[in-house]
Amino acid sequence: MAAPPTLPVSNSQANATSQPPIATPAFRAFVSRLSSSIRHGFSQRRPWSELVDRSAMARPDSLSEAYSRIRRNLSYFKVNYVTLLALVLAFSLLSNPFSLLVLLSLLGAWMFLYIFRPSDQPLAIFGRTFSDRETLGALVVLTIVVVFLTSVGSLLISAFMIGAAIVCAHGAFRVPEDLFLDDQEPVNSGFLSFLGGAAASAAAPAVAGRV
Repeated sequence: MAAPPTLPVSNSQANATSQPPIATPAFRAFVSRLSSSIRHGFSQRRPWSELVDRSAMARPDSLSEAYSRIRRNLSYFKVNYVTLLALVLAFSLLSNPFSLLVLLSLLGAWMFLYIFRPSDQPLAIFGRTFSDRETLGALVVLTIVVVFLTSVGSLLISAFMIGAAIVCAHGAFRVPEDLFLDDQEPVNSGFLSFLGGAAASAAAPAVAGRV
């Protein structure tokens, strides 16, 4: 009697166990790191009651005193001031939906065409393949055109100037004698230092992947 044919043995289970687990996508990792960094930055926010305390408002006697108040208030209320700037910018963009749509489209192009696109997968549009350098150059040119040659740039500059004027006016009239900075926080710390650190720590993995 002939021996029955040998059935092929599938090693799919072995291959499944030998393969490494699927890594977290770069976009999800970026969003998670950015959100945690922003939460850490906003934990330094001062109470709004201190910001709007009318009893602590007084006109400065000189420009030097106003400058000194602005510097100290910027160091103490920097998170609150950044929030005010963001609110002014958000109000300006919401009042101009076209500019908001253009900025969101530009941000999406940077994120999905360059930052989070795998470096080993070249960009192909209409049958043509673009290298990373060509993609980066096109995005830079597109950003310059959008920011400086359209109404989006003037809107952003106007919103920033209005927000900065509000911040400087409050900083000049807010008497900082009752404010006590933390010992580990220098008085001349940067206005956007916490925000810059958060963005740098969040974008580091994505930028490293492009190198």
